[in-house]
Amino acid sequence: MKKLTAVCALALALTMALAPAAYAAEWADPAQVCYPTSVTQSEDGAEIRKFYDLSPEDDPAGIPRSDFEQDNFHYTLVDLLKQELPENESRQHTETVTLESKNKDMASVLALLPQEKEFVTDDGLAGTLTLRLDTVQVEVAGYGSSTKQVSATRSYPNLAGQDTQYIPKTIQDGGRTLTLQDISWQTDNTGSLDGYAIGDRYTAVATYTGSATSSYVKGYTVTADYTGTVSRIALNKTRYVAIFEGTPLQPMEPVDDGPDAAEPAPAASFNWPLLLVPLGLIAAAGGGIGIALFLKRRNELAEGEGNEG
Repeated sequence: MKKLTAVCALALALTMALAPAAYAAEWADPAQVCYPTSVTQSEDGAEIRKFYDLSPEDDPAGIPRSDFEQDNFHYTLVDLLKQELPENESRQHTETVTLESKNKDMASVLALLPQEKEFVTDDGLAGTLTLRLDTVQVEVAGYGSSTKQVSATRSYPNLAGQDTQYIPKTIQDGGRTLTLQDISWQTDNTGSLDGYAIGDRYTAVATYTGSATSSYVKGYTVTADYTGTVSRIALNKTRYVAIFEGTPLQPMEPVDDGPDAAEPAPAASFNWPLLLVPLGLIAAAGGGIGIALFLKRRNELAEGEGNEG
């Protein structure tokens, strides 16, 4: 009985030890993933190119090749190019800069633009670019408006009395309409009789007010080109270019099956080989236990016949 228990324990331990190995084989780590050094996309979005500059120790198998979706396109890998990078790579490059200026005179604008500018391209080439004076342009960035109060005075002399009906309620001044705001009266004495003033006349000094709106330039936009040679030295690397072609995604129209329609359950994805591995191990262990029981039974029968003899 002790031998049988030992055999069962050994079989069970063997099953438990081999089962994780089967799962580990199923979920083995993939190759080290490579990341692109730069990515370009065509204007219509139909093509994406991913550039990988790999060192000798990098495995190109880690370059992703799976389909993906981006910006309403479905992209599929159509080609993977291999390029040997030259020891020194250089080319002419033009970079356009845009900045804001409060003034439009060239002295103020040039003070904002350095004669030389260090620049690094998206794919890693670097160099010193020089300002092209013939490309400098200044444009109005926008307009604003301001409003201020204005006033004017008018005198109306030789009036018989202090009666406002003789005073205009509005006047035109500099193309603007001003409204009467205040009146001050001055008395003009023309003579006297027995100490009494006779023939008094009046002068009205009227004040008119209004508003004036004017526009002004809020600022200026300056654009200029810098041109020069950019270069780089390749450090023993190989360039791979993954080319993906995109297909526009068509939106699916929803199907209305009624409020009581139930959504179909997604089909279960099951890895049958993964299940068969531990089952085979269990069957093998069961066979070992059966053989052990058979041998034990045969020994017991042989011992019984020996005792009878």
